[in-house]
Formats: sequence, C-alpha cells, structure tokens
Amino acid sequence: MNAESDYIKTVFGLKLKQQRQKNSWSLQDLSVKTGLSKSYLNEIENGKKYPKHDKIILLSEAIQCTFDDLVSTKLDKNLTPFSEILQSDFFKEIPLELFGINKNNLISIISDAPKKVTAFINALIEISQNYNLGKERFYFAVLRSFQELYDNYFPEIEEKAIIFAEENTITIGKSLQSDTLEKILTEKLGYQIQSENFEQYGTLGNLRSLYIPEKKLLLLNNKLEPDQKTFIFAKEIGFNVLDLKNRPNTYSWLDFGSFEEILNNYYASYFAGALLISKTEIIDKTSDFFLQNEWKPNGFEELIENFTHSPETFYYRLTNILSSELGIKDLFYLCLVKKKNTDKIQILKELHLNHQQAPHANATNEHYCRRWIAVKNLQHLKENEILTDAQISHYKDLGFSYLVISTSQKNPFSDGSNRSYCLGILLNTQTIKKINFIKSPTLKTVDVGVTCESCSISNCEVRQAPPIRLEKDHFNQNMKNAINKIRKDCMGK
Repeated sequence: MNAESDYIKTVFGLKLKQQRQKNSWSLQDLSVKTGLSKSYLNEIENGKKYPKHDKIILLSEAIQCTFDDLVSTKLDKNLTPFSEILQSDFFKEIPLELFGINKNNLISIISDAPKKVTAFINALIEISQNYNLGKERFYFAVLRSFQELYDNYFPEIEEKAIIFAEENTITIGKSLQSDTLEKILTEKLGYQIQSENFEQYGTLGNLRSLYIPEKKLLLLNNKLEPDQKTFIFAKEIGFNVLDLKNRPNTYSWLDFGSFEEILNNYYASYFAGALLISKTEIIDKTSDFFLQNEWKPNGFEELIENFTHSPETFYYRLTNILSSELGIKDLFYLCLVKKKNTDKIQILKELHLNHQQAPHANATNEHYCRRWIAVKNLQHLKENEILTDAQISHYKDLGFSYLVISTSQKNPFSDGSNRSYCLGILLNTQTIKKINFIKSPTLKTVDVGVTCESCSISNCEVRQAPPIRLEKDHFNQNMKNAINKIRKDCMGK
C-alpha cells in the first residue's frame, strides 16, 4: 500500500473516531447504529481499512456528518499539526518498529487527546527551531537512542562477521590487511578501486572515500593511512554482506537522503568493527588490563596497539562489549574536536549506555568543562603525537564519579584540528570490583562540571565563562524561599 493511501485511511479513521467521541458513543454504540461490526469499525478507526461507498453513507448518517466532510482529507485545527507529521519525513523515514512502537497505536494515542498531544508536538517543534535542531541532528539523535536501547551491541552482526571470515578463510583482527579485503571487493563483489587526489577538486581534500554505485567504483583519498583503507574496505563489505541498499556514498558524511541511510551506515560500520577487532580477544585483553593494580597510560596505548592503529576504532569497539560482555552498564563515549587556532571545543560524537551520563553535548554554545581529561589532552597535544591519560572525574553538583580514559591525536583529514576520544565508566559497587586500578595513586580525582555556565566550582582556574545558568537557578530558588517565608509569616499572624 502506498503512502498516500495509508494517509487517506489514517485521516478517515481519525475523523470517524473524533466524530464518534463528540457524540460520547462507544464503538458498540456506533456498531448498533450502523449495523457494522465493532471489530470492523475498530480497524477503520486505526487506519487499517477504508470502507466502501455504501458503508461511508451509513457512517455519515449515523454520526450526522456529510459524506464529503467525512471523506475529505482536511482535518480541523486541533489535528492540523498531526496532519503535517503524518505527511512528514518522521513517519515516512523513521522506522518506529525499531523502538517497538506500532504506528497505529501512536495514532490512537494522538486521536484520544488531540489538543493535548498536538500542543506537545508544537512545543517540540518550537524547541527544535529555537535550538537549531535540524533534520540531520534529529536523525542522529534517533540513531543514538536506538543504539542505547540495545547497549550498542548487535549479536546478529557479530555473527555475520564471523561467518564471512570463515567463508573467506581470513582471520578477524589486526593481521587482516587492506589488500586482502580489496581482493575480496574486486574479485568477489565486482568493485573497481582506485586512489584519487581529492585536493585537485578543491573542497574535497578532507574526503576519505567516494563510492559511485553506477560503476561500482570506489575512489580512495591518496592520503589514507593503511588502517583507514582497511576500515573503508571492511565497511564496503559490510554494505554487501548485510544487503544494505540505501546507503551514503561518501565517507566522511556529507549529506543523506533518509534516516535509512544513517541506520545502514551505522550497521556497515558496526560490521567493519566486528571484522577488524575480535570480540573474544578484546574481551580477554581488556579484562586483563582492568585487573592491573596501577593505571599506566602507556599500558592502555599498548592495549590499543594490540588491535589497531586507530584509537577511535578501539574506543568505539569497547562500547560494543563492555555492557554486553563485561557487565559494565553505565558508560559514555565522546569524541571531542578542537580546531586549529581556536579554543572552542565541540562534541562531535556521543553515546550513553543505560541512561544519559553526566557529560553530554550541549546545543546552547556553552563552554565544556576545561577540567575534563579529554579537553586537557587536546590542549597539551603536540604535533604528530598521541596522548593518553585518565582521571576520576567527580561531578560535584551531581554527586557522580566516573573513571574517564582519553586518547587524543591529530586528525589528518582536517586543517590542523585535533580529536579526543574518551570512555567514561560510572563508579559504583559493581564497576569498582571489576577495575583494580581505580585506587591507583597515579589516578587523580578531579572535581569537574558539565559546562562553565552551570558549574558551582568557585575556585576553578580554567573557567571560561561565569556560572550564569547556575546563578539564575539560585536566584529563582531564593525567590521561592522568600515567598515561602512570607506565607509562613502571614499564616502565623
């Protein structure tokens, strides 16, 4: 059934339900008045069926509504925002079933309280406009929610990576070379692959790869490191093995046509990670590292080197297995970037497992805490250096503490910008038992905030802005306290 037909059925069902409820009738009441079965009426109202001409006449006469009004797709003002959403990309592109949401159930909820729900929808739209939440940011927020729902772990993709390796007699892990995967792409999957100087095309100097589907041609930036080529090849194989047709054709991301492209890009990237870093091996070696009694930055860098030359790939792979395999449920992953000749820090990627952890991206251009280990690494990073360190970050205002491990490096595909990858693990009775070096004297505990504007640390030597949001909260609380005092004084008289 096409989208237009679905929309017509949905609108008809909404209008019928709205008119029935205006008369304070149950489905049984309407069934008695029309001679149509209760189950059939329920399917009409849920947008599953569209009645024939003679039945529409019965319905319009019963609810005292003209035939034309009932079949019209025009909704009254209470449901106008809902009409826009029904026809928007939200319902067309967001696969609600990923979150266990049935579209008809959602429609039913909205039709039960149209004024309240559409007012809520309008509020969300206004908030998104005020905070410049465009389509792209919205879709990536949906993707993050989907990842978090499943602890960023998808065993079916892990299994397909293992099967692929067995079928092609290759070994999962660091020993897997780019030329092995290139051979599979060209000989088995019919790809053409060539190196390209993207800088000659002006603004494409930072593009890593471009896929031209009409010719099955994969163009690679000639500045790519071997590990970067290997990841791109593994990801291309992922698109094929997982049969993902709707996909982006550039890496890094430039544009997208649908949410499905974003989701499929994530699936292919997950497959690449599972192919390049063995799940069993990373579980074993990470568990051994956590059992050490002392925190050693070079020890963590050696752990990364066991698997890849890309800290980003390693950190992200850890988010796949820490929760599902090691029982560390509360964690976050952040990728921060600092561009050349600026002090501005941005969060490029983020992931929170179990619930949103303390450090998170902020859309209001506030200043992220300079006491974060990832930010300090960025500021101290030298040319062509990889810098790893860790600290226990205590969020004084929230009462939480995290073990935060961070690795920073220069990003070769930008104009001198640097990136920090960090993993934060909430410290509780379970995680403290799993990580021996928590009490290591080489691991400092530092009071931190989320942003300067909301932080109460009074003697912070690296504060970038006054705590204006916190001061506003205090002012409001003082006003409430004063009002309570007035009430108490007046009631005592």
